[in-house]
Amino acid sequence: MTASSAENSHPTNTRLTDQRGRQFWRSLNELADGDAYRARLAPEFPDFADRWPSGLSRRKFLSLMSASLALASWSGCAKKPEEEILPYVEMPEQLVPGQPLYFATAMPLFGYGVGLVAESHMGRPTRVEGNRHHPFSLGATDPFTQASVLTLYDPDRSQAILNNGRISAKAELQSAIGALRQRLDANNGRGFRILSGTITSPTLLAQLKRLKDAYPAMQWHHYEPVPQDADIRGCELAFGRPLQPLYDFGKAAVILSLDDDFLLAGHAPIPHARQFAQHRRASVATSRPREMNRLYVAESTATVTAAKADHRLPLAPQSMEQLLLALASRLDVNSGDEVGTVPAEVPIEWFEALVDDLIRYRFGDGESSALIVVGYNHPPHVHALAQAINAKLGAIGTTVTYIQPVVGTTATSTDSQGNASDDEALLVSPFSQLDSLRQLKEAMKQGEVDTLLVLSSNPVLTAPADWDFTDAISRVPYRMHLGMYADETAELCHWHIPESHYLECWSDVRARNGLVSIIQPLIAPLYDTWSPHQVVAELLGQANDSPYEQLRSAWRERRPDEGAAEIANDFDSQWARWLKLGVVPGTAFPAAPNVDLSSEFAERFTSARNSALATANNTHLDDSDESRGTLLQISFRPDPSIWDGRFANNGWLQELPKPLTKLTWDNALLIAPSLARELDLENEELVTVTRGARQLRLPVWIVPGQSPRVATLHLGYGRQAGGRVASGPGFNAYELRTTDAFWFGHDVRLAKTGERFPLACTQEHHLMHGRELVRAGTLSELQQHPDHPPFMHEHHLPDNPSLLPNWEYDGYKWGMVIDTTACIGCNACVVACQSENNIPVVGKEQVLMGREMHWLRIDTYYHSAADNPETAFQPLPCMHCEKAPCEVVCPVAATVHSDEGLNEMVYNRCVGTRYCSNNCPYKVRRFNFLQYSDYDTPVLKLLRNPDVTVRSRGVMEKCTYCVQRISDARIAAKKEERLIRAGEVITACQSACPAEAIQFGNLNNPREPVTEWRESPIHYKLLGELDTEPRTTFLASLTNPNPDLVPREPIHDES
Repeated sequence: MTASSAENSHPTNTRLTDQRGRQFWRSLNELADGDAYRARLAPEFPDFADRWPSGLSRRKFLSLMSASLALASWSGCAKKPEEEILPYVEMPEQLVPGQPLYFATAMPLFGYGVGLVAESHMGRPTRVEGNRHHPFSLGATDPFTQASVLTLYDPDRSQAILNNGRISAKAELQSAIGALRQRLDANNGRGFRILSGTITSPTLLAQLKRLKDAYPAMQWHHYEPVPQDADIRGCELAFGRPLQPLYDFGKAAVILSLDDDFLLAGHAPIPHARQFAQHRRASVATSRPREMNRLYVAESTATVTAAKADHRLPLAPQSMEQLLLALASRLDVNSGDEVGTVPAEVPIEWFEALVDDLIRYRFGDGESSALIVVGYNHPPHVHALAQAINAKLGAIGTTVTYIQPVVGTTATSTDSQGNASDDEALLVSPFSQLDSLRQLKEAMKQGEVDTLLVLSSNPVLTAPADWDFTDAISRVPYRMHLGMYADETAELCHWHIPESHYLECWSDVRARNGLVSIIQPLIAPLYDTWSPHQVVAELLGQANDSPYEQLRSAWRERRPDEGAAEIANDFDSQWARWLKLGVVPGTAFPAAPNVDLSSEFAERFTSARNSALATANNTHLDDSDESRGTLLQISFRPDPSIWDGRFANNGWLQELPKPLTKLTWDNALLIAPSLARELDLENEELVTVTRGARQLRLPVWIVPGQSPRVATLHLGYGRQAGGRVASGPGFNAYELRTTDAFWFGHDVRLAKTGERFPLACTQEHHLMHGRELVRAGTLSELQQHPDHPPFMHEHHLPDNPSLLPNWEYDGYKWGMVIDTTACIGCNACVVACQSENNIPVVGKEQVLMGREMHWLRIDTYYHSAADNPETAFQPLPCMHCEKAPCEVVCPVAATVHSDEGLNEMVYNRCVGTRYCSNNCPYKVRRFNFLQYSDYDTPVLKLLRNPDVTVRSRGVMEKCTYCVQRISDARIAAKKEERLIRAGEVITACQSACPAEAIQFGNLNNPREPVTEWRESPIHYKLLGELDTEPRTTFLASLTNPNPDLVPREPIHDES
């Protein structure tokens, strides 16, 4: 979409067009090009950088160079940490020094399983990768799973049982639980409540069922601060029964996403990103480009999914339902008496193009390839309307299937009709987590709860602010808490039990399709920790059974049918196979049959909609006092780094730049550029946000593409407990989040305070200022010019601009290609690189100084007007240049070129002159200004990858192409007397990427995918005009806009 003529007439937009065509910009400061921005750039990009500084004489220059060369002799004299190692007297079975072992396991993430393969060095897990056999990891990961290893070794984890704040012995806890069991025996469990997050573990659910059978009067509640149950309740409205939708974006040719960030924060972002990217990749070879999918997005806050959209529309939250009603009317979906009209904010040509595409792909190639998805922050009746439209489009069975809800299912598997073999309800309000917590809160306030057991949950922090959950829980006479940290809820409980990490305990978990994975531990518990299985077993009086035996016994009784008759009677073989694969075949839920739109849909939808409108009207705040500030809406979202606050003590995630804002260590109130102009607000200005009697002071951050009258606030910050890292950073959004403003809050006032708060943002760090960096175009342009697309303007250089011949690589020649069309900017690669390469955390103060240590960064670029720009992501590792500018300036040869084309760092030689960093045009080198690596905390020593050197203060470092993995592959190939196979070396960033946007391999091997990608007509070298011959290259970013809309201006150099 192009900006309006009014937008194009703005001075900053006019500046974007010059003799070179449309330009990209990385931040609003760069777009404005003000004096403050120029002053900040001056040290790195002075206006007269090509002139010899008058203050530096030839004599002075030579003396400095002589001193630098003299320092080379000191390169081995830097203070290094002392280490002592001792060999095993008797080598354990399967353990070979220097050789890692790999074990399939799974991580429960928001209750659902993500299949993983964990790497273990000498008995300690050091990192995780995705399990390619698992349908919801497919060999990839996300930032949360990658960073989970740091949580295992977190020194702030709870390490001892606490009774009223003092350390207690295990025997004391067992005695207390025994006394509790006697009380429950006497009253059938009356007054006993359990609160947990989402649980899908079949074994734990079976234990809870036995507990319910033993104490019929007990009740179990579950609650997630980011509940994802609205789609299940919406299906109940649409189809007359609760169903869980499973989307297949790989089969969708046209997609409409309404506030659903399905690529980053949706129900299953890893498989959805893989499916979407596979249908997005139009050309990686010289053959004629194939078709791409087309994505329409309407959203209230800027998201990663919208960044990949072909057509994006900022829209207020309440307009999403109106847009769906208009679609329903056009597609003849009976939604009751309401006649849908197109919202005023939606251009009519945008709506008509969307309708035409949906109809065109309704039955494309004999089956529908259209799909509509809605974010979980919208009410059930909006989801119901979306499912009704999907049914009308013929999407059921193609782009969307439905299964029995996985949440709370006690059965091992389902029958051919999709029904559980044991459907006894264990949960209070099983498909409405907020209602479940509300019922618990009311029971506690009414004195109906005598004993409360909280499992892995923190409701004191995350419950709606208007409930005063602190007061409610304080009325319970006996309170117990199981958790990994002594958090806000633990502080209010009589007993706090430290929880085992998933890498320390046996368990099982279901994926979103019901498929079960066995969670096998890689290390014995580091502390005296308990798993939920052990706590419930203690309540059942079965404490003598180990979790391992409990798990095996449970699965010995179940024996799902997996079509392996030859081992059907051999449980040990079956068990070993499950552990090896990481999944239990035959446990996935089948698609529910006979899913048809209910004849009562219109009536149910109208009733639910009217109820929601009545609730909204009843909770409308009469705030007409304009002196309190400007009126707007607020949207609460999970944070892309720490989610709802559960990962707040993870330094890797706190320092991870958020995909669009690039903020670290804090949250902020995200506002639109138009609102910032209206209120004369700048980044980092403190404002007061008021809703009714509730108030919060926090800084603002201006985000291109934000909906004009909607401010977004991420959850999880402003913690008061939960660890040294968690306590302090950011501002507590839960203080404003109430029952009637759980996702969206109306009648919010925003007022300036005149104060400022520093935010650590990396968006303007490591700038490659004023250079052509991004190549982007449309599928149509590529189809019209498949050999030479017009947006692929390369700077033409002579065939051999150097006087010296190029080096001939007879053996291996390593290189990488990154597909910017597929890249979604999710940061999984950044955390994977940090985990693999022992990259330290530096803290907010150092990030403010531009000293973050990430070897891989993801630059975000914008094009066109700031209120609704197009977005491009560009991951930047080291380029490993064939003619590397860094190598020629190092006075001590600390950065050298290998005979396989790697730009290598010799840490022991580095004396920290930083000449290499200054001479790198890509700004990918990182310097240890301080001693960032922690050598003193014993448990953190277990975290580090032994194949990668831990760097000291004063040493430069950068991406190495995971040279340790290349070495491992070379050794394995040498033992077998062969060459390294295609695809045998996979870098950490490549393995983590859910979109498969990275390919790495031997450029001399024509069978390597990386070689094929380099032959694509949209392949280019970043800053190729410098003749550095980078080994890391890129594929241009493609979009597929609807030709019926006003075509986008080509994004390329027109010189």
